[in-house]
Amino acid sequence: MASNMDREMILADFQACTGIENIDEAITLLEQNNWDLVPSAVFDNSWVVLCFMTMTLLESTDQAAINGVIPQENGILQSDYGGETIPGPAFDPSHPASVPAPSSSSAFRPVMPSRQIVERQPRMLDFRVEYRDRNVDVVLEDSCTVGEIKQILENELQIPVSKMLLKGWKTGDVEDSTVLKSLHLPKNNSLYVLTPDLPPPSSSSHAGALQESLNQNFMLIITHREVQREYNLNFSGSSTIQEVKRNVYDLTSIPVRHQLWEGWPTSATDDSMCLAESGLSYPCHRLTVGRRASPAQTREQSEEQSTDVHMVSDSDGDDFEDASEFGVDDGEVFGMTSSALRKSPMMPENAENEGDALLQFTAEFSSRYGDCHPVFFIGSLEAAFQEAFYVKARDRKLLAIYLHHDESVLTNVFCSQMLCAESIVSYLSQNFITWAWDLTKDANRARFLTMCNRHFGSVVAQTIRTQKTDQFPLFLIIMGKRSSNEVLNVIQGNTTVDELMMRLMAAMEIFTAQQQEDIKDEDEREARENVKREQDEAYRLSLEADRAKREAHEREMAEQFRLEQIRKEQEEEREAIRLSLEQALPPEPKEENAEPVSKLRIRTPSGEFLERRFLASNKLQIVFDFVASKGFPWDEFKLLSTFPRRDMKQPRYREEKEIDQGLGKPKDTKSRNAWPKFT
Repeated sequence: MASNMDREMILADFQACTGIENIDEAITLLEQNNWDLVPSAVFDNSWVVLCFMTMTLLESTDQAAINGVIPQENGILQSDYGGETIPGPAFDPSHPASVPAPSSSSAFRPVMPSRQIVERQPRMLDFRVEYRDRNVDVVLEDSCTVGEIKQILENELQIPVSKMLLKGWKTGDVEDSTVLKSLHLPKNNSLYVLTPDLPPPSSSSHAGALQESLNQNFMLIITHREVQREYNLNFSGSSTIQEVKRNVYDLTSIPVRHQLWEGWPTSATDDSMCLAESGLSYPCHRLTVGRRASPAQTREQSEEQSTDVHMVSDSDGDDFEDASEFGVDDGEVFGMTSSALRKSPMMPENAENEGDALLQFTAEFSSRYGDCHPVFFIGSLEAAFQEAFYVKARDRKLLAIYLHHDESVLTNVFCSQMLCAESIVSYLSQNFITWAWDLTKDANRARFLTMCNRHFGSVVAQTIRTQKTDQFPLFLIIMGKRSSNEVLNVIQGNTTVDELMMRLMAAMEIFTAQQQEDIKDEDEREARENVKREQDEAYRLSLEADRAKREAHEREMAEQFRLEQIRKEQEEEREAIRLSLEQALPPEPKEENAEPVSKLRIRTPSGEFLERRFLASNKLQIVFDFVASKGFPWDEFKLLSTFPRRDMKQPRYREEKEIDQGLGKPKDTKSRNAWPKFT
């Protein structure tokens, strides 16, 4: 009985020779033969075929051509442990399943003890690790440990190793120090991670992540198995799996019900599920599609897979002689169905309003190829010209006209892979005004040629008219140049994303150079206009200042004249009052009079004195009238007596009392000096 270390080497050598990846199947065969590689019964005749093929290869290749598994000069397997040799099965001509003996040059030779031992290549193991809504692919050698897997997952999932439980091992829970080789794992393995010590993600964060995924674009690298061809398709996160399968039908002509897929995540169980929820790897995910086999073919394949090594048969092509038995309908064989017939038209025929036609074009384009596409300008071609060219030089853009044709074989690939590529969409949105038109219908084609002839001339219209259907779609790059519109480039549908981007960038370089000149001319023109506007404004302000100064002077003169008139009127009025008072005064009595006489001496504010004689019986009002007749109205000045000091202006003195009562009796009844003082 071989030891555990010997069994590992025997198992590895056995798998390397037979190509059996299933560990359980290989162990079963070895157990049946007591872990002995010699008996030919273990290999069920396939060992003989393998040895014969090996000897044939040894005649034309060197030792490294067979990956170092079988030495070139002998037919035995050598182990890495102690140089022990395990002889291979000998050829028995009497055995019914043996093949004809090869020539002597390719026969097995005796073991050469001095032959250098060929080291075995390390065995690689694939692990698909699932954690919540994420899948991580890990590829390691079988000599690595479980702890190394956890370290890789720590970097990918941002989860500490101490918080991580790696589950899904067939042998139950394993330690981090366990070597993968000791677990006898198959090549492909599925594991999952549990984090009981970590809280689950909140629903708000999950909803935010889902919304972010819906806005992302997924690159699906789809391999067509039968023709070995790859398709790089861009889909938005809101696209469904059903939409992906329909697009693949347009490319491969495999109906959805006959498509056999590999690579979808385990969570993608419903075709109505959007890509953001299906668990696809972002930003790229690889898928494989092929035609689903009929039940009869499935049974034949299952019978062939029951043997250890597939035998090459000369009658492989006979399995497909009766295609009718495989459930393939006549419409698929003769191509009676086409995607163009099933799809709605991109644009209505004979549409009266170009804006309405482009609204339908945008909606149909989004339904076919997803929401990640250029923003098509909604409006007429003239309105697109206004938006792109007839603005300030700094705001001008190139005009990109996309001409669609549903009957072209390049349309679907151009739209899905190039026009909807994220880099193209971003570049067009920043630097172009994109306008679209559908030329599938003859009426729409004629209408666009008329517009093209009017705006670009007959040469461009004739160029588009002579384009064949298979050369569509077309991408026209238009630059506005002063009073004319120039077609910089015409890009056909048979291009790649890189070439399309290069041609767009080349057109942008030409436009940028022209734009810089236009900006310079526009700045100079605006500078001249600004100088002229400033001069006009300064002249206008000076005129307004002069007019305001003149009006202010006129108002001042008018006010002075008005005040002068008022002053003159007041003076005239005062003079008239003075004269009337002077005339109304009683005559001055003589010094010698029969009645007592008072002689008043009144000092004015200027220091002068007014003297006059009054009868003692006169009222004080006569004194006031006298003073007023001298230019000192009583309402503007006060009349004060010196001793005692009294205001003669008060009514009781001015009207009721006589002079001798108001001023007091003089010592000399004949005459008295003036006591009052006038202020």
